[in-house]
Amino acid sequence: MNDLSYNIWYSMSDKALSEHIGRFIKAKRIEQNRTQEALAHAAGISRSTLSLLEKGETVTLATLLQVLRVIEQLNVLEVFSLQPLISPMQLAKASLKKRKRASGNDHTSSTKSDW
Repeated sequence: MNDLSYNIWYSMSDKALSEHIGRFIKAKRIEQNRTQEALAHAAGISRSTLSLLEKGETVTLATLLQVLRVIEQLNVLEVFSLQPLISPMQLAKASLKKRKRASGNDHTSSTKSDW
């Protein structure tokens, strides 16, 4: 993530962020040629709740998730994925334990048949 986009999100008020999310939802709904009524019904919410979401008003997280699922945009939640971090010290210790060379012993010789 570049510093510019990071600063833009932080400089926005909560209301502005909610309105931005609402515009995203509305744009995706229109892109899919769905009415508010049809999308709200598919998401199991009222049309007025969807309207509030699109206007950037306060709705529950569950409502947002239901709408994102219906418009097939749950991929935006990818930013919440946790990646295991390994410290440089752990990486160095792990590399010390790795084999550097083969031992030269043939481990398959014990399975030779008697013929």
